Amino acid sequence: MSRSPIERQIESSPIDGKIVFKIKGLTKVYGMGEIMVHALRGVDLDFYSSELVVLLGPSGSGKSTLLNILGGLDTATSGQVTYRERDLTRANEHDLTEYRRFHVGFVFQFYNLIPSLTALENVAVVTEIATHPMKPEDALKIVGLGERLHHFPAQLSGGEQQRVAIARAIAKNPEVLLCDEPTGALDLATGVVVLEALERVNRELGTTTVIITHNSGIADMADRVVHLSNGLISEVVQHTVKKRPGELQW
Repeated sequence: MSRSPIERQIESSPIDGKIVFKIKGLTKVYGMGEIMVHALRGVDLDFYSSELVVLLGPSGSGKSTLLNILGGLDTATSGQVTYRERDLTRANEHDLTEYRRFHVGFVFQFYNLIPSLTALENVAVVTEIATHPMKPEDALKIVGLGERLHHFPAQLSGGEQQRVAIARAIAKNPEVLLCDEPTGALDLATGVVVLEALERVNRELGTTTVIITHNSGIADMADRVVHLSNGLISEVVQHTVKKRPGELQW
């Protein structure tokens, strides 16, 4: 008898078993005039400490909605999301702001750097409000920009700007790094360099990393690949052998 994707996911969960996120029956419905859009239709999923997960699916599959709820940027219609036993679905705006500030790093498709600040200063903006930050220059070294500290965004390539954005996200030492199409605006060669930076952060810092993409070529670098379709999980694949970013093709 065939087994469901969720059953396969449980069987192949990471060895340490330390759950960072537990999601049960998660739904999200948006009202657009008289039309109700069901972005998530009852998702059950766990995310584990130090793993790298790719959420894969076409536009409209629910990837970004799921990521935004995990990051405290959006709220669920029903169901439950817990982070380290903290119920995010019952948290008020003050609690969600604190959660975003101290526990989660975000990387988006567009870099959102401040043009008038250097790479070092863009990262320092975050470390100044964090409780246990790393040094901005150390964060930039991790993503391979130790020699570009004093360059402004206009003096950096697109891939370098994205790596500054990654350094900014990890400089506050978050347990979770949420990445929304981080290579979407980049060519293959540049995208690989950015993915190498994310892989290094995950490997060296143990940051639970979630990358959403519609690009199936990226999936081979993940510990797990969660396929979404029409607001539902269609399949969960566990990789026993992962590819390094330099081996990826898309």
